Amino acid sequence: MKIAVDGPAGAGKSTLARALAQKLGFIYIDTGAMYRALTWKALQMGIDLQDGASLQGLAASLDIHFETQAGIQRLICAGEDITELVRTPEVNAAVSVVASFPAVREIMVSKQQRMARNSSVVMDGRDIGELVLPDAEFKFFLTASLEERARRRALEMERRGFDNDFNNTKKDIEKRDRLDAERELGALKILPDSIVIDTGRHSAEDILARILTIIGED
Repeated sequence: MKIAVDGPAGAGKSTLARALAQKLGFIYIDTGAMYRALTWKALQMGIDLQDGASLQGLAASLDIHFETQAGIQRLICAGEDITELVRTPEVNAAVSVVASFPAVREIMVSKQQRMARNSSVVMDGRDIGELVLPDAEFKFFLTASLEERARRRALEMERRGFDNDFNNTKKDIEKRDRLDAERELGALKILPDSIVIDTGRHSAEDILARILTIIGED
């Protein structure tokens, strides 16, 4: 079985998708983390983030995968555990730019599809239901108000020890929303077969229970 979870930044996709995969015994694939890994590596190498050709070459050559260590999923890039390193304000600000290049997305989508080829998966991101897993049995679209998503992201950054300003966080998310919605390939959108859930009105536990009921696993 393949389950797609799409939605904008701060909607709670990763939290929900990770819990759902654990409940079902499926593999969880965080595609947003993969784009963050590519962005982090580009920043480390000093690559111009407007240079689509260089980013395409990096995406094609870079080994990005997930490993489970002591029951916790870790993000591995070029042999290095960068799980925490990709959650910085610098990566937050740049990832939508890196992900906007069609050639980069085509490479990353291919990598993601290979991961899902022989396993039951829960995969979250921006274009999962449309491009990565168009044949997914269930396609969920999680959303919440801009204010709620900004509040969550600000709290997340505080927990990670980064200084942040709510208004700046809100502006950053607004910018990401715009870039995600307007990109040429894999734009963020609600599909005709999307099951839309507003995560701002319910607890994570309630949303998980609702999704399990929908897919018949309650």
